[in-house]
Parts: sequence; structure tokens; C-alpha cells
Amino acid sequence: MAVNAGITKNPAPQIPSGPGGSFLTTARRSLGQSGIFIAFIVILLLFGILTDGTILVPQNISNLIVQNAHILILAIGMVIVIIAGHIDLSVGSIVGFAGAMAGVFIVRMGMPIWAGVVLVLLIGGLVGAWQGFWVAYFGVPAFIVTLAGMLIFRGATLLALGGLQISPFPDSFRNFFSSGFIDGVGGYIDLPNIPGLGGGSADVFTLVLGLVAVAALLFTQIKARRNRAKFNQGVSSTGAFTARMVISGLAIMYFAVKLSLFKGLPYILIILAVLVLVYSALMTRSVIGRHVYAIGGNLHAAELSGIKAKQVTFLVFVNMGVLAALAGVVFAARLNLANPTNGNAFELDAIAAAFIGGAAVTGGVGRVIGAIVGGLTVGVLNNGMSILGVDIAYQQVIKGAVLLAAVAFDVYSKRRAGAR
Repeated sequence: MAVNAGITKNPAPQIPSGPGGSFLTTARRSLGQSGIFIAFIVILLLFGILTDGTILVPQNISNLIVQNAHILILAIGMVIVIIAGHIDLSVGSIVGFAGAMAGVFIVRMGMPIWAGVVLVLLIGGLVGAWQGFWVAYFGVPAFIVTLAGMLIFRGATLLALGGLQISPFPDSFRNFFSSGFIDGVGGYIDLPNIPGLGGGSADVFTLVLGLVAVAALLFTQIKARRNRAKFNQGVSSTGAFTARMVISGLAIMYFAVKLSLFKGLPYILIILAVLVLVYSALMTRSVIGRHVYAIGGNLHAAELSGIKAKQVTFLVFVNMGVLAALAGVVFAARLNLANPTNGNAFELDAIAAAFIGGAAVTGGVGRVIGAIVGGLTVGVLNNGMSILGVDIAYQQVIKGAVLLAAVAFDVYSKRRAGAR
């Protein structure tokens, strides 16, 4: 009898590994993990049917990204603030203030674009530091601090602009931060007309980047799954994992083909992709990311474990200020205008994106990619209802109902989890 005959390697448990572990339980939990992605696809297909495909034409898909880029940038910062257990009501006013300062530096003073943008980002960081100081070190609730910030920076915008508008911005500024595309770098290829997808002359560079993105997604997800299995941690079932990868890959290539059939890759999409990759890695693989989740999940326990909660909170608000300033630059570039009303109510869309994307109202839970999909969901709702000619009053009602449903689902899920 062999010495190791009784020793067998335990297979990695598949999620869920809880009591029962039935197929239905597996499917339900896998659905919960990918709920926002499925909801986004369902809403997109629904509006595709209701608008006779208008929302899915290449130009509209491209516009969907360009027109919502500032909200997506804000959503990245907002979800981190919410994970840390706070809220920021001032980001809309900071967007307006940043756009105003960009107008003053670049248009009025004639600064080089790069210098003007760097100065605006520094000002955003100082704004975030101001608010972070009161929240982290003085103990004033973030709700009050940022509510005051909403008024302060709206007033500062009016002072900077003198109640007037500033325009136009240089073409290179507008092209890089809003209306520019990488088109024709690798030539074009004729795609056959596929029902539901379209056809015509497609930009090769955009298609190649789409394939690279799919390959990168598969590589990272398979590697992560193997690592979890290696350390005997729970993994999703093979069927659920395969289905998620197939759907994600098809979705990426769908958008890549659509963009390639219009004008190619928008510059702003590259900025967004870099932000998503950097912040996703920061939140999941870095020490400070784990500290943000820890203080949002249980502040007292985090402090007892040695985490410098005040310092982390301060940096979270500094980061929010910088991202809000970047969103202000992007929005001013899109409008080609610095206006006292820029940024009005943007905080509501950013907060909605974070919560629809799965952030928990009590903090400690949320993902950057979830906030991005939540922001795109808000964008699709806005775009689809505008195409259908839905009255603005009903649009607000529907968006409010979607936000309430997302938060109610989060509360319901936590109650069920607590009852088990």
C-alpha cells in the first residue's frame, strides 16, 4: 500500500459552497455577482427594441461614451468615497469650478494646455484636501462638509467667471478631452453586414484593441480563478465562469465593432480605460485599497488593527477632488464652454451610478467597474428616453425609481444574508 494512498488534494470549492450547493443556488449567487452587467445588457436591448435600433447605431454608441465620460470619471471617485463610508455632494460644483479655472488659465491667460490642465488638477486636489481635512481630522460629517462645499465652490465658480461665459477653447484641447478620435491608424477593413451588428468600413486599430481587451480579460480572469483554486478558495462553477467570459467577450467585441464603424476609438475612452485599470488595481491589489474597504466596513475594527483611518479618509477626498477637476476639464471641452451652470446636479448622477453599480449604502462594498457599468446604465436610460421623446419630468421619475430599486435590492440582500 502506497504511503500517500490516503492523501488526496481537496478540490477547490465552487461558489457557492454553502449548505445545499444546489444548481439553483449556484445560479442565483452567480446572477447576483453579475447582476449589474446583466441589467445593463437587458436595458440596452430593451431600448434597442423600443427605438427600432436607433440607440445601437455606431454613432450613438460612440456618443454614449463621449457624452457620459465626465459622469463615469466622477463615478470612479464617488464609489471609493462611498466604500469608505462617506458621501460627496460637492462634486458637481467642483466640476463647474474646475471648468471655470480651465477657461481662465487656457483661454483668458493663454497658458499652454498641459500647464492649464495640471494647474486645474492641483486645484482639485487642494479642494479635496480642504474637505478631507474637515471630515478626517475635525470629525465633521462628510454630508455637512460637502454640502457646504457645494455652495462654496458654486460661488467660487461665479467669482472666477465674473458671471460670464468663457469660450472657445483651443481645438487641440477639445479634441483630446472630448471630440477627438484615433481613426485610420491601422487602415480599414470591410465588414459584412451582420444583422444586429451592421457592416461597412471598419477601423482596424479599434478592432485589434478590442481583441486585445478580450484576451487580457480572459488571461486575468483565468489566472485569478486558478490562484483562488490553488489556495483552496471558493470559485464559481465552470459553467457559470465560462458563460460570464463568453458574454463579457462578446460585449467587448460588440462595442469595439460599433466604434470601429463610426470614427474609431475616442481619446476620452483611452483616458477612461486607463483610469478604470489603475483604480481597479489600486482598490483590489494595493494596501491602501484594502484599508479603504476596511474603514468602510468597520471603522472601529480598522483603527484597532492599526489602520490610519484619518489619513486614508483624507486621501480619499483628495482623490475625489482631483477626479472631479478632471471631469470638469472633460465637460468644459465637450461643451467648448466654461459656464457658471456647468456641473449642476452631476453629484446625483455620480451617486446613482455608484449605487446602481452595487455600492452598499453602509460602506465597505463596491467596485470601480460596477460604478462604470452603473454610470453607463444611467447614460443609456437618459439617451434611450431622449430618443423616445419621454418628457423630462417622467425621465426624472424613472431614474429615481431605478435608483430606489438598486438601493432597495442592496438592503434586501443584506437582510437575507443576516437572516441566514
